Amino acid sequence: MLETKTPTRPASVHGEEAPYQRLRAAIASGELLPNERLVEAELAQSLEVPRGAVRMAIVRLAQENLVERMPNRGARVRRISEKEGVELLEARMALECLAAEHAARNATPDDITMLRGTLAEMEASLNGDPLDYGALNARFHHEIVRIADHATAARLLESLRSRNTIFHFRSIAVPNDPGLRFQQHCDIVHAIAAHDPKRAVAAMRGHLSDVAARLRAKL
Repeated sequence: MLETKTPTRPASVHGEEAPYQRLRAAIASGELLPNERLVEAELAQSLEVPRGAVRMAIVRLAQENLVERMPNRGARVRRISEKEGVELLEARMALECLAAEHAARNATPDDITMLRGTLAEMEASLNGDPLDYGALNARFHHEIVRIADHATAARLLESLRSRNTIFHFRSIAVPNDPGLRFQQHCDIVHAIAAHDPKRAVAAMRGHLSDVAARLRAKL
């Protein structure tokens, strides 16, 4: 169930937008689990918003295929099938490769310094808390999308990430060799720093393809 938090509701945030964003983030992060029921009354209490605002948020999330509404049974977080998981990962790979290509063209010296700084943090956390490394990994990929400056790819990737395919299938999808994954990140940064779009695409594809391959093999 969603953790109860002291609300911070700035006047600039519309009443219906805040619960939508909060629930969407909770689904994307795994705070709300696949198949978990979304009880309007409980969510309204924990978020300290009207029940109607929670209902509208659930409707919007259902339109994004993040939530499944069941007749006379309320709503629950939608579980992604393995087949759909493969499709989502393949779509993400195509968009991430596009972002890497544009990042290699657009990267400034400051952008490259930032990427290398993230790499240094990732290397330092290789043998630490996997959650910390996961957060750095997410930041790394977000930085590449930002550098790419490709609004359509960024919007579509945000939609795909909210499905959180890796969380659903992490037991089989996440490789158990963090050293190899880190080296793949280094290869991506080297290609972007060299302003080599083809090499950046190849490095990103090599980095992401094995995850989809693991799910495909499971199918």
